[in-house]
Amino acid sequence: MASRERFKNASRALLSDVFHSGNIDEALAFSLDIILEALEGEGGAFWMLNAKKDRLFPVSSKCPADISNISMRIGTGVTGTVVSTQNPALIPGNSSAFPSPAPVENLGMTIYSLICVPLINNKEVIGCLEIINKKDGTFFTEEDVVMCEHLTNLSSITMDDKGFFNLPEKPKDVIISIRDLKKDYENGESKLHVLKGLNLDIYKNEFLVILGESGCGKSTLMNIIGGMDTLTSGHVTVEGRDISHLSEHDLTVYRREYLGFVFQSYNLMPNLTALENIRYIAELVDHPMRPEDAIAKVNLTAKADFYPGQMSGGQQQRVSIARAIVKNPRLILADEPTAALDYQTSIEVLSVIEDVVKTNGTTIVMITHNTQIAKMADRVVTLRNGVVANIKRNLEPVSATDLVW
Repeated sequence: MASRERFKNASRALLSDVFHSGNIDEALAFSLDIILEALEGEGGAFWMLNAKKDRLFPVSSKCPADISNISMRIGTGVTGTVVSTQNPALIPGNSSAFPSPAPVENLGMTIYSLICVPLINNKEVIGCLEIINKKDGTFFTEEDVVMCEHLTNLSSITMDDKGFFNLPEKPKDVIISIRDLKKDYENGESKLHVLKGLNLDIYKNEFLVILGESGCGKSTLMNIIGGMDTLTSGHVTVEGRDISHLSEHDLTVYRREYLGFVFQSYNLMPNLTALENIRYIAELVDHPMRPEDAIAKVNLTAKADFYPGQMSGGQQQRVSIARAIVKNPRLILADEPTAALDYQTSIEVLSVIEDVVKTNGTTIVMITHNTQIAKMADRVVTLRNGVVANIKRNLEPVSATDLVW
């Protein structure tokens, strides 16, 4: 009776919330949330088919592992087999097609029960949905498979008007790899566990947004990536180099040569002009951009001789961005860069960030509480209780000028 009620509620939600979602990205994310709740599943993922490459790519996932950069060939693994046969899989259960141990993709979970059903649109298979483990520790049943198929079909129906989407044709280059990252803080006689085994990859030339409630570990993660805090255990590898236990000197060199920072509070030196603030940073590195080019990049050449106190908040933040890019960094870390700005000024700043990703080939990782900003990212990572709760790939990133809040 309870499962029937969950099915009815999920069906209504799919036909209302998902139908009214703005694009294919939101539709997939909403659908995954709704179906997981209905089936009481621990995690799962939507895999979409890139027919040209004969491969499946994960688009929206809720699991501890970062599977964004992996793919499965049709006919291999559970997802590939389900797409090729168009038949659902139940593991364990009627799993004769999948001998033990089943060839299940690694989603960072110990998998004891799994449902995988094809996603069919206009009689063509366009991907599949994978649901992993029941929260109560029991196995999924044939009834659960039927429910999952019906809900997945409803998802497909509601997605019909969302348009087409593009999937990558090859994996992206990983520049930072984070594995089993843990961070504890001493709290009197006890310990505060902030990061609890976090796993994440950051790719070359991507705009990554990190969301999460206060206290979930966003700033701690950013500080560790930025070499401003140390980890308790785990590994952070930057282009093949483990920075987990570098000396203070080596961390200083890493911050100076590899990273650019954009802070909520701007952090400009008040006794230097805009151009002097940028030039000061440029002089710290070996191969900087011309400071004049950096300030032109953020459309502030006319304010080059102004002091921070003579500029608006948005202008100061754009100077902060120019100061970050003048080093020609591989990675820019941005911590709530629009939190202190009004809507129009935020859009101006975000447009600059958008341009930096597109034209400079720079990777940007941004912390924000604004879920609307997340729509312009290539990927959106949500943290919860010190680990990755879900990752969504934006198939159709929104331009900064089209954001509304």
